[in-house]
Amino acid sequence: MGRMENNIYCNCCGKFICQESEKGKHSYLSVRKEWGYFSKEKDGKIYCVDICESCCEKLTASFAIPPEIYDVTEFV
Repeated sequence: MGRMENNIYCNCCGKFICQESEKGKHSYLSVRKEWGYFSKEKDGKIYCVDICESCCEKLTASFAIPPEIYDVTEFV
């Protein structure tokens, strides 16, 4: 799923997140990973995923080692 026709959708649940032109006004996780020579069968591939906040919470709750989380003291 991800991005279709200038819209951004959650790759996990398929929920509409926002329009591409409004992405700075919405909170979601966007990951772009370019695989290199040492990957297993992904050399030269780029993976792009967008995950809504709800699915991100579910995903990180399933981690064996929780993510590092820091407080932001200044918002730009």
